[in-house]
Amino acid sequence: MNGFLALVLICAGTVPVQDCDEATATDVFKTRVASEIGCANGWQEIIARSEIRAGVGQTTYLKTQCRRVKASGR
Repeated sequence: MNGFLALVLICAGTVPVQDCDEATATDVFKTRVASEIGCANGWQEIIARSEIRAGVGQTTYLKTQCRRVKASGR
């Protein structure tokens, strides 16, 4: 079964949006989801409950990505 990998990247406000990726992010949250819609749902609550919420919008920003992944054939 194919699925998607949902990523939320936390980048410093000084990092241009186009340069925000896994290498430049200060934090990366990843999880497998069943659909592209799953990539966009639920992250607000996760971030709101985490310790990083205080800086979001002030010193940091969020960037989300959705990647298609193939099943591992097991």
